[in-house]
Amino acid sequence: MGIAEGELTSMALCWRLERVDGAGIALASHDQALVRDGISFEPAPGMMPASITRSLGLEADSGEVAGALSSEALDSEDLALGRWNGARAKLEAVDWNDTEGSAIALLGGEIGTVAVDGDGFTADLHGAAARLAEAVCPATSAECRASFGDKKCRVDLAGRSLRASVVEAVDGTLTLDRQIDDRFVLGRLRYMSGANCGLTTIILAADGATVRIRDLPRAAVEFGCRIELREGCDKRFETCVTRFGNAVNFRGEPHLPGNDLLTRYHGA
Repeated sequence: MGIAEGELTSMALCWRLERVDGAGIALASHDQALVRDGISFEPAPGMMPASITRSLGLEADSGEVAGALSSEALDSEDLALGRWNGARAKLEAVDWNDTEGSAIALLGGEIGTVAVDGDGFTADLHGAAARLAEAVCPATSAECRASFGDKKCRVDLAGRSLRASVVEAVDGTLTLDRQIDDRFVLGRLRYMSGANCGLTTIILAADGATVRIRDLPRAAVEFGCRIELREGCDKRFETCVTRFGNAVNFRGEPHLPGNDLLTRYHGA
């Protein structure tokens, strides 16, 4: 007999959430901890799906989860700071009387928008089929489409980062305890301590010990906050050739005529 059959059932919903930084949590809609596949699911009776939509075709599965902030590992600050945005999620229905038995897979994918309201929260869930909505092949571009240092770019990032401490923070401008050069423009800044620890943003400008970042810090940046800065790339072919010697891995079409080709005429 299946876990959803019979007059009485012993079904519990088990959630596995893994953030992009590697941290994770396992929760169960039960009043006691459940152990399945060597993973202990923390009791979280208030963690329930508000809606789940599944399809037999190629349409993307979707859902919404609502819950109370009852778990110490799932607090309002982390949710508000966006640490759980994009986290991988897996939802199964299991028999809490027989956790080693078969389970019903309900949804697997990523967490989208998260909203915190008082002592509760809601989050959108996007199934794996949502990736089918992405373009089959990339559009042409004069700039490189790879992310700096990824498996397509292949630039070795070893030795291309440094650490510093924040002396002053005013809106989107940080003053550091050391000088940096323009190699770090369009690079990544990661907070290594403080309330924003683990969050990242993009460096828009660098002038000596001052850097301007793209995203305003979601929490206050304390004096002495440690940060990591990684070099950036403006994705131009000239930069790829002269600075990195990586033309063979350039993922763009810098010599392809632009949209103004048809408007050109002799002597223009």
